[in-house]
Amino acid sequence: MTICIFPGTFNPFHIAHLKMAQFALEKFNFEKIIFIPAYIPPHKSIDENLAKHRFNMVKLAVKNNSRFLVSDIEYKSKNKSYTIYTVKKIKEQYGISERLNMIIGTDAFQKIKTWHKADELKNMVHFIVFPRGNEKFKTSSDDFAGYSYELANMPKIDVSSTEIRNHEKDENLKEIKEYITKNELYN
Repeated sequence: MTICIFPGTFNPFHIAHLKMAQFALEKFNFEKIIFIPAYIPPHKSIDENLAKHRFNMVKLAVKNNSRFLVSDIEYKSKNKSYTIYTVKKIKEQYGISERLNMIIGTDAFQKIKTWHKADELKNMVHFIVFPRGNEKFKTSSDDFAGYSYELANMPKIDVSSTEIRNHEKDENLKEIKEYITKNELYN
């Protein structure tokens, strides 16, 4: 099975996440996209109490697409979510010997060398890099020597952070908006 993982904080999950995953499915012919909500992201300051809610929102968002799965691998760990360990576990779980495909934004990819065990990670992952907004990504940089990656040139999605939190432009994510309201998140 050709899979691609999509780790992230998903704080909150929104339409751009779904569109990125769908674009990757179609463009790269993946059979499954596995969303992996981080419990505690090592490079971001985030309320640990939101972990359960972020995990639940991802489950709600992808429940109607049989090609989208949600892994609790990082959520169950209750620790900082280091990608290297997640990749090793997923590769073992799915019997993958080659590089594992992974969706990542340019902002995170540009900091990849600061990640835990980055030199080991670069030999295990093929990165599908999604530019955000009008970001410029310099692919000629020596900073990415040895990394396997390609740009996913998806058409720009125009949503503000307020629209994302309120899911104003996405009827399909209505349940997440209701979940946010019910649990009084992001007030």
